[in-house]
Amino acid sequence: MTLNLGAELAAARLLAVIRSADAASAIATGTALLEEGVRLVEVALTTPDAVRAIEALRAVAPAGALVGAGTVLTAADVAEVTAAGAQYVVTPAVVESIAEAARRGIPVAAGAFTPTEAYAAMRMGASAIKLFPVSVGGPAYLRAVRDPFPDIPFVAVGGVGLDDVPGYLRAGAIAVGVGGPLVGDTASGGDLAALRVRARTYLAAVRESAAA
Repeated sequence: MTLNLGAELAAARLLAVIRSADAASAIATGTALLEEGVRLVEVALTTPDAVRAIEALRAVAPAGALVGAGTVLTAADVAEVTAAGAQYVVTPAVVESIAEAARRGIPVAAGAFTPTEAYAAMRMGASAIKLFPVSVGGPAYLRAVRDPFPDIPFVAVGGVGLDDVPGYLRAGAIAVGVGGPLVGDTASGGDLAALRVRARTYLAAVRESAAA
């Protein structure tokens, strides 16, 4: 069965973005996030040996959790991460990997910032649009871009702090993607206990926003 990434994002409402200094830190970070109940974890290909981290996280991911690859730019990147077991891919921009992933049946959250880019990415086969960097315009910009495209599932990514979560979800994002504010210093081998606390806090925030 083909993965419905939009539905998974809308149900989870939180996508964790891991951009680490090394594969070991990415694996430790991703494992802790998965154990705390984060259902969607993305390892950016800017992480050294990211493919090994993706493979390791797929091996420990509980049922219902999904491990993806981020910063996927080229057709070759798609082939590499697919072989490693990535269940979805994420791009930072409108790039060739969108069409290649769609051709392979791999769902894509495509990076876009303007209405033109969002529309073009969906035409290329994207499953959702990663509005990035969303902090440049904030929830008001997300709402303005979404108004002419009510059927496009938008994920707010880029500088989304804990206090920003309710505003983006109220503005119509199906989910928020969070990197640094969530991952913190664990990207370079930092405090995993503190990461677990942040994960629980973010999960509570998205749950509360869904219930509001």
